[in-house]
Amino acid sequence: MRVRFRTIGPRSLTARVLLLATAWSALALVVISIVISQLYRQSAERAFTDLLRAQLYNVINSITIGDDNQLSGSPQLGDLRFSQPETGWYWIIEPLGTFAARPLSSSSLGTSNISVPSILAVPFNNRYERFYPANDAFGNHVLVAETEVVLDGEGRAARFRVSGNLAVVEEDIRGFSRNLYIALAVFGFGSLVVNGLAILYGLQPLDGARRALERVRRGEVERLEGEFPREIMPLANDVNALIESNRRIVERARMQVGNLAHSLKTPIAVLLNESRMLDKVQSDLVRSQAEAMQAQVQSYLNRARIAAQRESLLARTDIEPVLERLVRVMRRLNPEKEFHLSVFPPGVALAMEQQDVEETIGNLLENAARFCKTGVWITATPTAGPQTAEGENARRNWVEMAVEDDGPGLEPDQIREAMKRGTRLDESKPGAGLGLSIVREITGEYQGTVELTRGARGGLRAQLLLPGVTKDAA
Repeated sequence: MRVRFRTIGPRSLTARVLLLATAWSALALVVISIVISQLYRQSAERAFTDLLRAQLYNVINSITIGDDNQLSGSPQLGDLRFSQPETGWYWIIEPLGTFAARPLSSSSLGTSNISVPSILAVPFNNRYERFYPANDAFGNHVLVAETEVVLDGEGRAARFRVSGNLAVVEEDIRGFSRNLYIALAVFGFGSLVVNGLAILYGLQPLDGARRALERVRRGEVERLEGEFPREIMPLANDVNALIESNRRIVERARMQVGNLAHSLKTPIAVLLNESRMLDKVQSDLVRSQAEAMQAQVQSYLNRARIAAQRESLLARTDIEPVLERLVRVMRRLNPEKEFHLSVFPPGVALAMEQQDVEETIGNLLENAARFCKTGVWITATPTAGPQTAEGENARRNWVEMAVEDDGPGLEPDQIREAMKRGTRLDESKPGAGLGLSIVREITGEYQGTVELTRGARGGLRAQLLLPGVTKDAA
């Protein structure tokens, strides 16, 4: 059995199950240990009482009244503690009433005695016995068994008492409780380990489903694949149905975007063509408005297309091959300039459609190649992302990309102007110049950021923060 251990948190299903199982096991073991300890204590105390009762009647059967009207006899209880001093194990016989005999006691008691409580304080039971705790002269806490017996036909009676040291009972209970706690602790720890392994093993199918969904999100597969338990299979089928529905929606959105683009392209081209036949003032006015309309339509078409792609679970583009292809094109177009590419670590990918990556980075490379002196530097690396990110953006992966050249660069006010929609700086001929609004719009639609600054080489540095995925994101 192979169990994959995961990082778990307070919102994890595994953490909740383990916490509940651990809490219940710990509570159950504590209750069981207390109940068993109390039951054993009651049993030990009952056994101690029965022992004292048996010794008491043994003493009674060993004592008689001699010819000299004195108590006589030598109880043999088979316990050396009754002959050793200060042990807390004593037997005492005291005459009652007019019977003026000499009291007898075990050698362990010596010349001391144990006080006798009143009958009102500790009454006799139905067997004419009573048991009460007491302290001897040596500080031992003892339990005393007492009864009164008539010894002959003349009514002469004596009080018989046998005591035992309660420390023996407490030591026995402590030893049992210690062994019990150790055994239950070992059992509890073993149970928690087994329960944890069983829970992790039982929840492995959920991990498999999560990894399968992650492969779908990275674009490695198009649907959830693999064997799932009967309880999870309906969820997998529903997710596959959702993915298929998502794919159809995206395709339909793309088709509608393309149809809209084609339907507006001809009318705008006609307006631009007809504007040439008007006088200069009207021609410039119509042409500028038609071009603005064309830019607005293209911008919103791009936004609609990107929004549809961004909602797709399959939006994923490997960075390195795209950048290598763009760099090869730039080298052919600009053989006198150098292009330096660095992607680390290998396998980094963006959660973007490939055509959007190519359009964004291609625009930056084209501008950098046009204005650089000797070369362009392109880097891409994973990063922690913006500190202000919340919700899903705070949990996702991010990639930092930078395109830097060693050209003249731009001043801060020129940078602000270049980022405006429809603005192109240094447009020496139609279609040329520095137009970066499309970079900002595409990046913004993917919830990323773009920042233009003066780089360390003196030229313009474009730094982008884009949503990314990695091959080991599972």
